[in-house]
Amino acid sequence: MTRIIFAEEARADVLDAYRFYEQRRAGLGDQFRAYLDLALSRIQGRPERYPVIYRDLRRRLVERFPYAVYYRIYPGIVFIVAVMHGKKNPRIWKARTRSNEPG
Repeated sequence: MTRIIFAEEARADVLDAYRFYEQRRAGLGDQFRAYLDLALSRIQGRPERYPVIYRDLRRRLVERFPYAVYYRIYPGIVFIVAVMHGKKNPRIWKARTRSNEPG
């Protein structure tokens, strides 16, 4: 089974989004996490299904929320580089592609 590993920055992205949605409305952060978990499950099941959008980086959109999961595929591993809002500057996740590798 393919393992999912998060870069530290990606973990922070998820926590920031969760907090933002929880502040907007109690329980909304949990909904975000549920849809993120669904996206991750689908990535884990067929990581090559989603398009390459920059170099070897792939993207899977999160349903019902304006977020995307950016990841790389390694043998037996899906490495999550970023989980970002669609309106954030793409330079942020592109910059992460140069320095992030699974550890």
